[in-house]
Amino acid sequence: MKIGILTSGGDCPGLNAVIRGAVLNGVISHEAEFVGFRNGWRGVVEGEFSPLHRHDVRGLSKQGGTILGSSRTNPFEGEGGGPENIQRMLDENGIDAIIAIGGEGTLTAARRLTDAGLKIVGVPKTIDNDLAATDYSFGFDTAVEIATEAIDRLRTTAESHGRCMVVEVMGRHVGWIALHSGMAGGAHAILIPEQPTNIEQICEWVESVRDRGRAPLVVVAEGFHLDDMEEAHSHKGLDAFNRPRLGGIAERLAPMIEARTGIESRDTVLGHIQRGGAPSAYDRVLATRLGMAAIDAVYDGAWGSMVTLRGTDIRTVSIAEAVGRLNTVPQSRYDEAKILFG
Repeated sequence: MKIGILTSGGDCPGLNAVIRGAVLNGVISHEAEFVGFRNGWRGVVEGEFSPLHRHDVRGLSKQGGTILGSSRTNPFEGEGGGPENIQRMLDENGIDAIIAIGGEGTLTAARRLTDAGLKIVGVPKTIDNDLAATDYSFGFDTAVEIATEAIDRLRTTAESHGRCMVVEVMGRHVGWIALHSGMAGGAHAILIPEQPTNIEQICEWVESVRDRGRAPLVVVAEGFHLDDMEEAHSHKGLDAFNRPRLGGIAERLAPMIEARTGIESRDTVLGHIQRGGAPSAYDRVLATRLGMAAIDAVYDGAWGSMVTLRGTDIRTVSIAEAVGRLNTVPQSRYDEAKILFG
């Protein structure tokens, strides 16, 4: 069998470990052949790929980014887009199946293509940890570690100057990175998309910290919005799937906090630094297991499925289940963290 692999959407620590796990399991267990599509769905639409041999994935598990490149291309657009054109390209090149590694947008496209008859298996890639069909996704642990280290560093300069620091982390629809890094870093307030809050409450937490002689530290997810905002802050246009490019809420909050409390406030947007660098040991292991399981799903003919982590076991679920709802932070987890605010 000849299998094509693609990585699509935002890059994420652990992508290369998935590729390595898939290729090694395929070659060793099934004598499979592999090709790697360049730059996600764009490579599929344009028929741009190259052979992927065992020696190509040597030592990849510890390497960040993706050797295949990525993009946010919509596979239903462009000259070579759409299921008929893609299937024709696969047939002409003897490619039997595709393993699509990506998040909500990638998997939604994979589901639509599978519904049209293409043979695709998905691997969840969401640094935000927002897919409900998997307990955790690779990249999340690494992002939390990076964010926590940044919070630790910002705390020392905040204490030196008596400033309020507002740290923006990733989290379009859900606040898992903010929640985990905020708790790990000892944040005095954690603001997440699931819990719209008014500026008065935020300032109350900040002033409580100041009154105790401490420098306030606020962690905010990029998708958070104040309760008087209709949607998350965005000033960067739309991506290929017509979703707003988020970012900048910390830049709005910091001056509001300073104006209301008189505390000098600074914002820091971590942005893409959370995606960079080598994956954590946990993410390397999880990504490798998911890649290996994806090959098993291909040989089981489980088209339209996605490999997933349930507890400590790797299982298979339908992609439709994966993209049907978000893995939001439950009220109980936020209430738990809220005890530590102020």
